[in-house]
Amino acid sequence: MSEPPPEPQQPPQQTPQQTPLYIHTRRELFEHGLIPLHKLIFTTDATQTLTTLRNKLLQQTVSPNRITSSVFAETLQISAEHAELVFEIIESVNCEDNEDCGDVIGCNVYDLVVFLYVQSYKRLMPKGRGDSAVVADVWPSTSAFDGFLSALSPLQLARSNVRKSMPSQADEEAHQLSYLQKHLGNIISLLADPVEGQGEAEDSLVLTAENFEHLAFLFYFGEKGSEKIPLSQHAPFFANSDPDMPAAPVPASQVHDWIEQNISSALEHISERIAAKENGPINASDQDAMMADSYANTTKTSTSKGSSHIEGISKQSYVKQASELKSSFVKVINCHESVIYLLAPLKYATVYGCSDATIVLGAVGKALRIEHCERVHIISVAKRICIANCRECVFFLGVNQQPLIVGDNHKLQVAPYNTFYPQLEEHMKQVGIETSPNRWDEPIALGLVDPHDSISHPAGVSDCQTESATHLEPDQFTNFLIPNWFQGEGSQSTKDNPFPLPEAYMKSQNKNDKNLVEVKQILKETQLEDNRKRELSTALHAYFKDWLYASGNIRQLYCLQGE
Repeated sequence: MSEPPPEPQQPPQQTPQQTPLYIHTRRELFEHGLIPLHKLIFTTDATQTLTTLRNKLLQQTVSPNRITSSVFAETLQISAEHAELVFEIIESVNCEDNEDCGDVIGCNVYDLVVFLYVQSYKRLMPKGRGDSAVVADVWPSTSAFDGFLSALSPLQLARSNVRKSMPSQADEEAHQLSYLQKHLGNIISLLADPVEGQGEAEDSLVLTAENFEHLAFLFYFGEKGSEKIPLSQHAPFFANSDPDMPAAPVPASQVHDWIEQNISSALEHISERIAAKENGPINASDQDAMMADSYANTTKTSTSKGSSHIEGISKQSYVKQASELKSSFVKVINCHESVIYLLAPLKYATVYGCSDATIVLGAVGKALRIEHCERVHIISVAKRICIANCRECVFFLGVNQQPLIVGDNHKLQVAPYNTFYPQLEEHMKQVGIETSPNRWDEPIALGLVDPHDSISHPAGVSDCQTESATHLEPDQFTNFLIPNWFQGEGSQSTKDNPFPLPEAYMKSQNKNDKNLVEVKQILKETQLEDNRKRELSTALHAYFKDWLYASGNIRQLYCLQGE
C-alpha cells in the first residue's frame, strides 16, 4: 500500500490591499459547447456510465490519454461524422492556441468525459417565462409546418419589451456555477484515481497534478479588468513542487472542498452585485461596475468580464474596427433593421434575437453562434458556425468546418463568402483561419429539439429532423461592398475576396458584370428626347428601389445617414 499523500499547502492569506479573485465558469463551454445529440447526454447513472466509457477509451489511446474520433465513434456507437463534430467542438471551446491544437492527435480522454458530463446542463429559463401573456405570444405560433411552440420572435421580443425578462450574464454565470457545484463531486471522480489497494471508494480517490489541469476546462480565476488566471496557478495543491519530480497526488475530497468553497464565495459575490444593481448603485465606482454588466436597451455597447455587447441598434449603420473592440468575445443582441460591421479578429461571437439586419463579422477563430434571428444576412469568416432557431436568414460564409444547424429553423440559405476589407487576411492569420477548405455548402442538421433548451416541447418532437439550409441560387449571389473607412490604418494586404468562388457563382458574377457594362454602353449610346430620358430615369429608379428592398440592400443606405 502506498503512503498517503501529503497534506496540501494552505493558500496564502490575502492582504487587505489585494483585490479578491473569484472563480468563474468558462462561458465558451456553455455558450458554444453544448450539442443536441441525445446519445451524448447521460441523465441516468451518468457518473458510472462515463467512468466505464473512460476506462474503455483509456485502453485504446494512440498517445498518452488521447484517442481518435474513430475509436470514440465505435465505442459510443455513433456515426463517424458526429464523432468528428464532437472533437471539433471540444477543440473550439478548450484549446487556447490554434497552432497547438493542430499539432496534437485526437482528443484527451479526460477532456472528453468532462465535456460529455456537462452535456446534461440545461440553459437558464428567461424570467417570467411562465407568465401566460408571454407564453401566448410565441414565435413561430403553432402552424402546419412546425406544430409546436418555439422561442420568441425577435420582432415580438422588441415589441413586447420582454427583453428585460432575459437572464443577464450574472444570472447565467450563477446558474452555471450552481450546476457545477451540484455535480462537482461526480466530475472530480471522473478525473481521479483510486489509491492503490483501497478500491474506488470516494474517500480513497486522489487527483494528480496532470488530471487537476483538466478542471481548467470548466473554471478560471479572475475579475473584471484582470487577466484570466488558470486554475492551477491559483490552487494551493501543487504549489512550489519540483518541476523535475512529479507532484504527489492530492485527495479528491480536498480538491472538491476547495473548489466548492470558491464557488460559494463567487455565488455570494454575484448575489451582492445583483442586489446592488436592483437597489441602485451607492457611489460612482459602483455605478461604473454596474453599467459594465448592464443589458439595458439604451446602452448600445458595454464590456463585461472580457466580453463586448452590442445591443439595441435600430435603423442605422454601426461600425467597429479591431482597435475599438476591447474583447475578442462579442455578442450582438436585439438589433433590428441595421447594418453592423465588426471588422476585427475575434475568438467567439454570438448574434442573438436580431431581425432585418445585415451583420458583417471579421474573422472568428473559435466559434460563431447565430440564434433566434429572422431575415438577417450574416457575412463572416469563421472556423465554425452554429445556427439555431432562425428563419429566412442568408449566411455568406468562409468556414473551415461544416456549419451546424440545430433547433427549429425555416427557409435558411447558405452561400459562399462575398466580401472583403483591407485587414481581412491579417485578421484571419491572427485567429488561424485558412482560405481552404471552405465548407459553406456542407451543413449538418441535427434533431429538431435542443435538449439543453429550458423551454418545454411536446413529447415526441425530439425525433423529428431539423430543417437544413439550401444553397443560394447563383443568379441571386452578389458581392457585398464594405466602405473603406479605415484606409491607411494597419495592413492593406487584402485586395479581393480571399475565398475562391465556386464555378457556378463565378459564372453568375461574370455574367452580371458583363450585363452591367453592356447596359451602361447602351444607355450611353441611346439618343432620347428629354421627356423620354425622364421616363427612363423614373423607371430605373423605381426598379432600383424595388431591388433594394427585395434584396435587403436598402440597409446599406443607412451608412449614408448622418454623414
